[in-house]
Amino acid sequence: MKLLIVGATGGTGAQVLDQALTAGHQVTVLARDPSRLTAAVTGAARVVTGDVLDPADWRSAPAGQDAVVSCLGATDGRGPTRVYSRGTAHLVAAMREHGVARLLCLSSAGLDPEPDVPWFQRLVIRAVVQPRYRNAYADMAAMEAALAGSAVDWTVVRAPMLTDGPLTGRYRTAVGTRLPRPGRISRADLAHYLLTALDDRATHRAVVEIGY
Repeated sequence: MKLLIVGATGGTGAQVLDQALTAGHQVTVLARDPSRLTAAVTGAARVVTGDVLDPADWRSAPAGQDAVVSCLGATDGRGPTRVYSRGTAHLVAAMREHGVARLLCLSSAGLDPEPDVPWFQRLVIRAVVQPRYRNAYADMAAMEAALAGSAVDWTVVRAPMLTDGPLTGRYRTAVGTRLPRPGRISRADLAHYLLTALDDRATHRAVVEIGY
C-alpha cells in the first residue's frame, strides 16, 4: 500500500513509519524537520519537507497515495494549538484535491473518560490532566467534529496513556463505542493497530478506543 505518514518524528509516528516500512508499504513522509529522521528511513522512504499548518509546500504529497496516517501532536500540549484541527483540515483538503479517501488519525481517550474508570483515576483525569492539557483536548475535539462532517473515510483512534513498551499485537479495541478501562498502551502496539485498521471498513467514519 502507498502511505503518506504525517508526524513521523514523534514517538508513535516513528513506530508507524518503522512498522510500515518493515511490512513493505511504499511510504512518503511529511516532516517539518527531516533531519530528525534516521538515515535508514530517509533511504527507504520518500521525504517531503513541510509544515502541516502551511500546505503551500506539500499539498501535492497525497497524490497517488492509498491512505494517510496522521500522528500529529502538539509540541507543547499545554499551550494553545491548532495543529490537530487546522493541520488535519489541511490534510483533508489536499486529500480531496488528489482523490485520496482513507485517513487515520490520533486523538486521546482523555477527551471523554470511560465511566468505569476507577474513581481515583477519573478524579486525576478531571482535576489534573484535562485542565493541564485543555488546549490540546479542545483542539482534538474540534478535529473530531470537523472530521465527522467531512467526506473522507476517516478513522479516529483515541489512545489512553502511552508507554514505550514492546510490540505485542495483543490489545482491545472498541469501534463506535466505549472501551471499558483502557488503561494504557505502548506506542508500538498503537502503531500496529493503525496499520491493521487501514483495510478495516468497519472502522470507516468511526471513533475507535484502544487499550490493554
